[in-house]
Amino acid sequence: MTRYLLLAALAVAALAAPFFVYPILLMTILCFMVFASSFNLLLGYAGLLCFGHAMFFGTGAYIGGWLMKEGGLSIELAFAATTLAMAALGWVVGLISARRGGIQFAMITLAISQFVYFLLLRAPFTHGEDGLQRIPRSDLFGVIDVSSNLSLYYLILAISVAAIWFFYRIVHSPFGEVLRAIRDNEGRVESLGFVPERFKIVALTLSAGLAGLAGAMKASVYQIATLHDLSFHVSGTIIFMALLGGLGTMAGPMVGAALIVMLNDHLAQFGEWALIIQGVVFLAVILFFRRGLVGELQAFVRRRAARSAA
Repeated sequence: MTRYLLLAALAVAALAAPFFVYPILLMTILCFMVFASSFNLLLGYAGLLCFGHAMFFGTGAYIGGWLMKEGGLSIELAFAATTLAMAALGWVVGLISARRGGIQFAMITLAISQFVYFLLLRAPFTHGEDGLQRIPRSDLFGVIDVSSNLSLYYLILAISVAAIWFFYRIVHSPFGEVLRAIRDNEGRVESLGFVPERFKIVALTLSAGLAGLAGAMKASVYQIATLHDLSFHVSGTIIFMALLGGLGTMAGPMVGAALIVMLNDHLAQFGEWALIIQGVVFLAVILFFRRGLVGELQAFVRRRAARSAA
């Protein structure tokens, strides 16, 4: 009952939020929540550290934006096509890197992301460093106008909820249990007859699809796609979000994403000092909240419950 009441309260807050908070900020938070969840599926549940995860996010922004601007697709078709395209890219990256683990996997994904970065830099449809600008907010199903920030917010909210529910179903399925087993002891999983590489490829495919969807949503929110979305800075930021909230938890990376986006918004006026403040926050989390904010909170609740039971 408590869980249902909490979900109902969150639903009411989400529906009323754009009347009190700038909708662009709210949509940015939702996009990065989906992006952080996709990264959490890899590192938090499969134990795969992808240093180039922004390639799916940034490429998804370009593809989604191009489909809406040049392809003339409605917004939901552009989002769906982008998700499938990035899932295909994730599958290819998985074929190349899934046989490796640890720092080798991280370096391979970083190298591929740099290749994708320079490929898009030279591609004519991306317009180089100028980026893909004036991306239209095409009508939903071809008839529902989502050009205003308020109407687009509710569309982004609905898609984000669906994506997070999809992520929840993945990690709470037998497939998710195998991913956790691979993370904890890959050799033991292989001895039981499973092929870990296949599960890693599927995990990377699903993660890339979600990241691409987040990138396409961000492109529709800001109506621009730039090379910054593919940069290593964005990959590092998403790692920071996941660690801040708590890897391997359902809500942790989403909480971390919301905190970082709001922190960046409030610290934008301080220029380069914002990076220093972020560094101090990251250091404090590493020293005092090694499980992340949500992870530490869950551990505290479990300790209290154990004491009460004793």
